[in-house]
Amino acid sequence: MMYTLKREQQLYCDITSAWSFFSSPHNLSRITPKEMGFVVLSNLTDSEIYKGMIIDYSVKPLLGIPLKWQTQITEVDYQKSFIDFQKKGPYKLWRHHHEFIPNQKGVLMIDTVEYELPFGFIGKIMHRLIAKKKLKNIFDYRNEVLEGLFNPH
Repeated sequence: MMYTLKREQQLYCDITSAWSFFSSPHNLSRITPKEMGFVVLSNLTDSEIYKGMIIDYSVKPLLGIPLKWQTQITEVDYQKSFIDFQKKGPYKLWRHHHEFIPNQKGVLMIDTVEYELPFGFIGKIMHRLIAKKKLKNIFDYRNEVLEGLFNPH
């Protein structure tokens, strides 16, 4: 079964600052809860993502057990949007669409994640019991960190 998580957040910065931050894979660990043990393994020298870029990570999504995760950037529309797609990892399917829409306050960021868990019926139960809440907590944490970085009070 396919699930969708959608989040919107107003960032009080210009599009160049927002794009620069989100198009660097190295910033992912800054906006991921520490207990996830999220580490970029790829030796990336490029300052920004590009279509076709492959990124390898290590992540501990459950019980502190490290898993390898590999995503590919499948689409890039400079300073507007990009999509990362899981090539290898814990999900049956993972497609994360990042959108950046300049407005009078700064930039509206929209995340749309389409995902599917493996193991059929067991995956559905795991979604209800664990995965849905875990993803919500990850994106709540991300929202909090971004508020501090881009929306200082």
